[in-house]
Amino acid sequence: MFESLIARPTDAIIALMEMAKADTNPNKIDLGVGVYKTADGATPIMRAVKQAEGLYLTEEITKSYVSTIGNAEFRTSMLDLIFGTDYAPLTEGRIASAQATGGSGALRLGAELVMSSGKNPTVWVPTPTWANHTPLIGSVGLTIKQYPYYNSDTLGVDFDDMLACLKDEAKAGDVIVLHGCCHNPTGADLSKAQWDRLAPVLRDNELIPFVDLAYFGLGHGIEEDTYGLRLVGEICPEVLMAASCSKNFALYKERVGLVAAITTSPDQAKLVQSQFGALQRRLTSMPPDHGAALVARILGDAALRQVWTEELDEMRERMQTLRKSLSDALRVQGAEAMAAAILNQNGMFSTLPLSLEQTQALREKHSVYVMNSGRMNIAGANATNIPRLAEAILAVL
Repeated sequence: MFESLIARPTDAIIALMEMAKADTNPNKIDLGVGVYKTADGATPIMRAVKQAEGLYLTEEITKSYVSTIGNAEFRTSMLDLIFGTDYAPLTEGRIASAQATGGSGALRLGAELVMSSGKNPTVWVPTPTWANHTPLIGSVGLTIKQYPYYNSDTLGVDFDDMLACLKDEAKAGDVIVLHGCCHNPTGADLSKAQWDRLAPVLRDNELIPFVDLAYFGLGHGIEEDTYGLRLVGEICPEVLMAASCSKNFALYKERVGLVAAITTSPDQAKLVQSQFGALQRRLTSMPPDHGAALVARILGDAALRQVWTEELDEMRERMQTLRKSLSDALRVQGAEAMAAAILNQNGMFSTLPLSLEQTQALREKHSVYVMNSGRMNIAGANATNIPRLAEAILAVL
């Protein structure tokens, strides 16, 4: 059996990580892997998580299974955090949810739900989008198409072309994948004014938003980063959402996520909830609980929540400061557009207008590691190496 298998290429991000590790240059700059890093290059456990783990260690009394839809306190706390406690679909009981194995598991459960509907809609993803969106969603058998999103000339959102495509080419019942904030890989987000224009188009054309919230809290704040999701949930009859706790709680290896669906009625929400449980049972049986229990403890404890909020603010403000410093360092003749884009973008990522040859030159001549697409993780930089990073970018340009 196994002799018929063929070797698969190494994941591009993993390959870049290995190249950076093998580089003996003490001044190398690794901007590849998408994890938050402190100024000294570490990805630490958040203080609030450490405190919650200490409490949990003394209070936990069983390792028994939780549920196919996961930790109830986690789901409630996350929905309140994302939507706000007075959000109409939530107070009316029209939101179904399930804990998932990270944001990736949430996306897969959402895709499985769409496939189970029997409607066989097309799923539209932005160009570009997170590299794993198409494999995760398409692997259930759904057709994937792309809509225009990022303009590599203006280094901003190609909003008019995006709207035109969704109006003219997407069909009623199709699913539209949207980055709620901190677009990966470009960092170019929809503005509030653009969300205000987009939401009625989705409603009027009977399109179903599927909002990916992988980085909420790291753009402008929880309220600001969930603006688009809350808006489409208020005016579109059906909405899917996948959220991750990997970045904003730094629970990367714990794999904590949430999938949710806004429905038209409480009865429909109960039906969807039962589907989530059945789908998860079929895929992984039950989600892991440790990370979800920590998130529930943090959000449910006023003191811990305050510590977490302060840490999240620190992370977001540090990345904004790094963006400002890199933008200033790049603001020379010929690079003004790139400098402005880096400053205006949000979250961990930006995609630099670099060719494959230029990204290779960054690695080989300057020990600066970015993806072949030009995507970089701004959190991998620090105040000390920003000048050298800017010099390297300008040199390959």
